Amino acid sequence: MPTVFTDPLPRLNPLRRSGPRWTFSLYVDAHEGGGTIISASRRTPEYVARGFAADPERAAIEAGRRARARLRRYCAANRLNRLGTLTYRGDGCHDPEVVREHLGEFFRSLRTQLGGEAFPYVWVPEWHKTGHGLHAHFAVGRFVQRKLIEQAWGHGFVHIKLLGNLPVGSGSLSEARVAAGYLSKYVAKTFTDPDARVLGLHRYDVGQGFQPQPVVVTGDSATDVLAQVSSIFGGEPSSQWSSSTVEDWKAPPAIWAQWGR
Repeated sequence: MPTVFTDPLPRLNPLRRSGPRWTFSLYVDAHEGGGTIISASRRTPEYVARGFAADPERAAIEAGRRARARLRRYCAANRLNRLGTLTYRGDGCHDPEVVREHLGEFFRSLRTQLGGEAFPYVWVPEWHKTGHGLHAHFAVGRFVQRKLIEQAWGHGFVHIKLLGNLPVGSGSLSEARVAAGYLSKYVAKTFTDPDARVLGLHRYDVGQGFQPQPVVVTGDSATDVLAQVSSIFGGEPSSQWSSSTVEDWKAPPAIWAQWGR
C-alpha cells in the first residue's frame, strides 16, 4: 500500500507570493515531483485551441510527456505492479469505440466479481502490428485470479503477470514504475504516430477516485526544495533530473526527482 505521511507535511514552507521562488509539486504517494522557478509577475499562459499550436509537432510531444507523467504518477501512487493484456479472438476488433466500450464493461464486471468495491487500474489500447486490430494493456495493484479476468473479458484471451526481475531491494513502487513505463510508451504513440491517434477518444483511462494530489513545497533554490522533500522520505532522491544539464534550455529552470524503490 502507498505510504501515507501525516506529520512531516505541515512543516513544508508555505507558498509565498512576492519575488521569484522555487516551487515543487510533490506527489507524496507516488514518491516523486517536479519544480521550477515562479515569479509574482509571471505571465499566465494563453489558451491555444487544439490544432492551432504554433509548432504542432512540439505541442504533441509536450502533450504526450504530460500524459506519460500523469500515468506514471497514478501507477506509482497506487502500486499498480501487475501488468495484463486483453486480446480478441478471430479477426479481432478494429473499432476504437467498441474496444473502449468492452474495456468499460470488463472493469465493471471485474469489480463486481471482486466484491463491488472500487479499485485503481489503468488501461491503454494498442493496434496490433499484424493487422489483427486492437488489443488492450492494463495494470492493477492486487492479485486477481486468471479465471476471473477471463470471465470478465469474454472476448478472447488474457495474460497477466506480476512484474519481477528487478534489482535486489526493489519493491512494489519500482514494479509499478516499470508497469507505467510499458503503458506510457503506448500512450506516447497516440500523440506522435498519426496511425495510432484517435481524436475525441481517451488515449487511456484510470479507475476514478485514486488520482494522486500534489503538495506544494517552496524554497529559495532547487537544493532547498529537494532537501525539504528528502527529509520527508528520509533519504536522497533515487533518480533526478535538472534542466541545467540540457544545452540551450529555453524555459525557466526546472527539476524533477523520484524517491524510494
